[in-house]
Parts: sequence; structure tokens; C-alpha cells
Amino acid sequence: MKLTSFFHLFLFLCIGTVGTAQTSMSNSIHSFTVNSLEGEPIPLSNYKGKMILVVNTASKCGYTPQFAGLQELYSKYQDKLVILGFPCNQFMSQDPGSATEIKEFCQKNYGVSFPMAEKIDVKGDNVAPIYAWLTQKEKNGVLDAKVAWNFNKFLIDEDGKLVAYFPSSVKPLSEDILKYINK
Repeated sequence: MKLTSFFHLFLFLCIGTVGTAQTSMSNSIHSFTVNSLEGEPIPLSNYKGKMILVVNTASKCGYTPQFAGLQELYSKYQDKLVILGFPCNQFMSQDPGSATEIKEFCQKNYGVSFPMAEKIDVKGDNVAPIYAWLTQKEKNGVLDAKVAWNFNKFLIDEDGKLVAYFPSSVKPLSEDILKYINK
């Protein structure tokens, strides 16, 4: 009797572990909901059928002028592309402002109309779940990436699958990005 009970417990734990491993890896970004700068939920499932360019942003960085290129890209391709900005203060404290300050800065200086999410961590012990997914092949099924600075970009296809990663130096309107959008 005791051996049978032990076996059932062992079997239950093994099946439970396998089930957890399978459900923790989602190959679609559409399973995530993030909060906007205003604190409202943004279900990424709303963007099914569109590509998504996820960018970690900062308002006091040498790459900050990329906001202009991101806005131009969004304006030109918004019928098939969403840009989703995530303010981050992890790189030399280059985005220290409040949500209101970040929103005002982006709109006043660059006319940003694409969705901006709440400030998050994109690396380290407190990495946001969406960035854990973006940067870990074990979770996204495609690639490992290290976010080394502000304005790193992740391109997601219409089905929510990660297709490419671009470092800060790749500008939003570069052929490296446009070749995926114009395919």
C-alpha cells in the first residue's frame, strides 16, 4: 500500500512538472498583457495579425533621437506594425522620470503616438516577464539575446512569434528592419 501511494505521488509530481514546463514556454507574445504608462492593461493579443516591434526606451540617452524614427516607422506602417516602447532606467539611470514625465517628453519632443508601456526592468533579477520571454530561447523558442543598452529592438511576426533581434545601433528605418516589414 505504501509503495503504491509513493508511486502515485511520484507519478503525479512527474506529470505535474512536465505540464508546467510545457505551459511555461509560450511561443507567442500574444499571451502577455502589459500595463501602459497610464496603468491600463494592454493585452498583446489585441495585436494578432500585426507585427510588433518591442523597444526598451530612455529619454536621456544618446539613442533617444531614435524615437523620431520609431514614430516615422509607426506612422508609415501602422496598418501592419505596432511599436511598443518600454521605458527602462537600468542603463546609467537614463530614464528617471515618472510615467507622466516620460509620456509628456515623448509626445512633446517626438510626437510619439505608438503605445508606451510602464517602466520595467529588461534584465537582472527583476526582469519583466515579457523581457524574460524576449531574451530566452528556452521561453521564446527562437533565440537568446542580451539587452546591453537602451533601444534594443525585438521584431515579432503577425502570429506572435519572435523573428529578429536588433541592437541599439540598428536604426528603426534601417533596411535590417524594413526587409521584414516589406516582405
